[in-house]
Amino acid sequence: MREWERMLADIKAWAIEAGEEQICRFNQPMNLQYKSAEIDIVTEVDVWTEKFLIGKINSVYPKHRIISEESGFHHGEDNYEWVIDPIDGSTNFAHGFPLFSISIAVKYNDETVLGVVYIPMLGEMYEAMKGFGAKLNGENIQVSKIKRLPLAMVATGFPYDRASDPKNNLDNFNNVITKVAGIRQTGSAAIDLCQVAAGRFDGYWEIKLNSWDIEAGLLIVKEAGGFVRREEQDKGIFVLVGNESIFDALNQLIEIKR
Repeated sequence: MREWERMLADIKAWAIEAGEEQICRFNQPMNLQYKSAEIDIVTEVDVWTEKFLIGKINSVYPKHRIISEESGFHHGEDNYEWVIDPIDGSTNFAHGFPLFSISIAVKYNDETVLGVVYIPMLGEMYEAMKGFGAKLNGENIQVSKIKRLPLAMVATGFPYDRASDPKNNLDNFNNVITKVAGIRQTGSAAIDLCQVAAGRFDGYWEIKLNSWDIEAGLLIVKEAGGFVRREEQDKGIFVLVGNESIFDALNQLIEIKR
């Protein structure tokens, strides 16, 4: 317990420090790289942030394993595993759109026990420790109490291969959009999950996600009283979250093509 508290304090301090650097380099000229598709962007700030965080983890917790978006798996001997997305919302960052996040989760014996999502431009720090609730800037948060889908604002996103693979979430989007108050796409799965946890969004779903996109956010949603469906698919992970009523309603509407 005390060890988790110390780790959580370290994570938040490191996220704030990395976020300060991201703010300084935001909207500045930068080198871009492309991964799986021309819309799958990596900035030099992604790389800097990842190296910074891994360096901090290795200096304090040298035996822990690390999985990170840009550099992959880093071996360790301990039962702890860190899951890092240095910038969730890299496309937003590269285009000067100020909505991106740092997502850091810690798993112990394959179970997520700590989750932090920091949104530097908003100064919003979301955190959760398994069994102890979720917080935003130190204040407890809970999912919304909206019960009817026509009153709900939900969020989703679309995969990088949406132009080449018909399993691109557009069918679900077209089905849901006529039944809700609105759908938002922030461009950051971690942010979407946290908005559900804070009661700003009533539900969220997306396909073809990676573990570093969602590990921290899913714990935060659960600890805020949200319902979670997570399924490993051929291409990534399907996630659906919400308060109980909206989760149930979306769960009946959304179809996952195998």
